Amino acid sequence: MSTIVEIQDTITVGDLAEKISIPVTKLITELMKNGVMVTVNERIDFDTAEIIVGELALDYELKLKSVTHQTDEMNKKLNKTVSDSAETRPPVVAVMGHVDHGKTSLLDAIRGTKTTDDESGGITQHISAYQVAHNDRKITLLDTPGHEAFAAIREHGARLTDLAIIVVAADDGIKPQTQEAIRFAKNAGVKIVVAVNKIDKPDADINRIKQQLADQELLIEEWGGDIVLQPVSAITKEGIPELLDMILLVADVEDLRADVDVPGQGLIIESRMEQGKGAVAVALIEAGTVKPGDYIVAGATYARIRTLTDTNNQPIQAAGPATPIVVTGFKELPEFGDTFFVVQDEKIARTKAKNHAISHRQISGKVNVNSLELLKIMNRSKELNELNIYIKADVKGSLTSLMDSLRSLATDEVAVRVIGSGIGAITDSDVQLAQSSSAIIYGFHVQPTKSAKQIAARDNVMIETYDVIYELIDNIKQQLSTLLAPEIKETELGRVLIKGVFKTTKNDIICGGEVTKGKLTLPALARVVRDKEEIAEAEVIGLQRGPNEAKEVVEGEMCGLHLKTNTKIPVEVDDRIELFTRETIIRKL
Repeated sequence: MSTIVEIQDTITVGDLAEKISIPVTKLITELMKNGVMVTVNERIDFDTAEIIVGELALDYELKLKSVTHQTDEMNKKLNKTVSDSAETRPPVVAVMGHVDHGKTSLLDAIRGTKTTDDESGGITQHISAYQVAHNDRKITLLDTPGHEAFAAIREHGARLTDLAIIVVAADDGIKPQTQEAIRFAKNAGVKIVVAVNKIDKPDADINRIKQQLADQELLIEEWGGDIVLQPVSAITKEGIPELLDMILLVADVEDLRADVDVPGQGLIIESRMEQGKGAVAVALIEAGTVKPGDYIVAGATYARIRTLTDTNNQPIQAAGPATPIVVTGFKELPEFGDTFFVVQDEKIARTKAKNHAISHRQISGKVNVNSLELLKIMNRSKELNELNIYIKADVKGSLTSLMDSLRSLATDEVAVRVIGSGIGAITDSDVQLAQSSSAIIYGFHVQPTKSAKQIAARDNVMIETYDVIYELIDNIKQQLSTLLAPEIKETELGRVLIKGVFKTTKNDIICGGEVTKGKLTLPALARVVRDKEEIAEAEVIGLQRGPNEAKEVVEGEMCGLHLKTNTKIPVEVDDRIELFTRETIIRKL
């Protein structure tokens, strides 16, 4: 029975050798045999370690050690710890579903706004947070993107919430992103309410959706389950008051409470760079109170809150639990999904941010060799072509989703290699780095500066900017497709048994024989076969039946062939000539 060895997602070569009880020189030698040059202190990822241990045929089995991150600990604290003095808080609701099923339109109907008018491509491309009032009570709403590329943001939205509204179009039914949203909500352990939108459409079919929900193991109350289904129309506003009533009812049943008179803490929803403001973060408070001037730590960065506003850009003097806020004053951009918490002073904030950065580096480390590179080296017969790109985006959430989408494009022939990424406008240094790496720059909701444009034009660096994520991904797919080797398709036309050779020069052969199989037509290529061995290939430029040129010759007929070659071919009597066509097919991802 193999010995189980637990390692983290990255490990140094020296540490791995110690854990599997072999000299480090032997491990390095094995890596070098496979073309990987590493030193004792360089890091490899878990998959690479697993491959190498398998190559060594050792009696060890590697297992990925589960690591508890600081964020995980804080999430547990946020979600589970409340005191006896905790107060009732607003419910936090994620609105999720398939693209173009009307999530944002439904939110607009609730808020009395027209957010969809400002959205690129008519789809939500960032997490957005709002607060609305219904029956003198507040509800916090999160709008999550529906396009498949935004899975990371949707999952993040589900983890933030008490209740998920799954929006399904009555005329379209459950689609892939609907299923994904349901899975995220289930994994997050939140309550689910299904809002069947577009019931004003003539082809709306609610009964079909009820059955589709049952197929997803969501049984509605009408059928004996516990899932609430509410028909609504974002156009006529029918059913919207009842939907909000249901949200508040769920909140009452769940008895949602949080401490108010404690230092604020919560999660970063989005972060971006803004001219004149620097690093800007959108966050959701989950407990406590946040005020302007507070020191807050978020992952590896911290801030003294310079400005504190709601998501409508209105100043706030103090914000409590379940409130979405916009904060400026961060030293650097916090990461999408970072936990934040208020601390006493700048010294504590700086120390905690620094400790987090050190801890994160120890856990994840820089991987010097990853499994993709190792497999590429170990299987050189399958050459991996890489497309070098540099990505800039407007917010961290979008950048995360883009990176996830690009990883999914890789095949065993082509892959995307991100040589750099960042938030904000495309700058001179971005162009210079792209130029040195022969990379294409992609901007999502950002543009190049004037000087960056000039440098790019001078150095022939391609810059592609997009406001719609699926258009950007489609472009990268097209670029990757150009790296795919074309498919060569051959179609056999017929065979000729040579009965006579009439002329042979360096570049021309005229011969004749009987068609033993198929039908000969032009244009065609010819393969000369002798004793089952292929000896040459040529182009057929002439086909005759008797003294006349022929368009086709069928099985059983005699014919003459005029072959064109680059080198002299010794065609002989009783050779077999196989006529065929060869088509080059451009492949796509």
